Amino acid sequence: MMVETTILSVPVFSTLCNEAFRLRRAVFVHEQKVPEAEEFDAGDFTAHHLVAVTAGEVSGTLRLIYAEEHVKIGRVAVAGSWRGRGIAAAMIGRAMELHRDARDNRFYLTAQADKLPLYQRFGFVAYGEEFLDGGMPHLAMKNY
Repeated sequence: MMVETTILSVPVFSTLCNEAFRLRRAVFVHEQKVPEAEEFDAGDFTAHHLVAVTAGEVSGTLRLIYAEEHVKIGRVAVAGSWRGRGIAAAMIGRAMELHRDARDNRFYLTAQADKLPLYQRFGFVAYGEEFLDGGMPHLAMKNY
């Protein structure tokens, strides 16, 4: 059975954004062992936050930061119980739709090495050398 997911743009420290932060902490800090000091940073104060809501609960989140040359997508997280249902793809598609005019449809991200196919579906191409972020291999990707 397909469950509808709604993708919302939410203000920082709103109730839904705080739930998204809780989800990020669960996924990145507890599950993937990213140090909490690396997971949450000053970028959260100025970022645009998207939250996926499925069956009445926060199922996913990501943030976007406007850099000079592109919009950076980051902190993409989906709750374990909702993985494999297209929520990350729905959030990325919505984020690119909402923010494509900000930097002339130029998006950038750093992806966990095992997640490259997800981003390639949206036109992202990996470049440069693999590097560790939060103790996990990552690659830089851009769609331009």
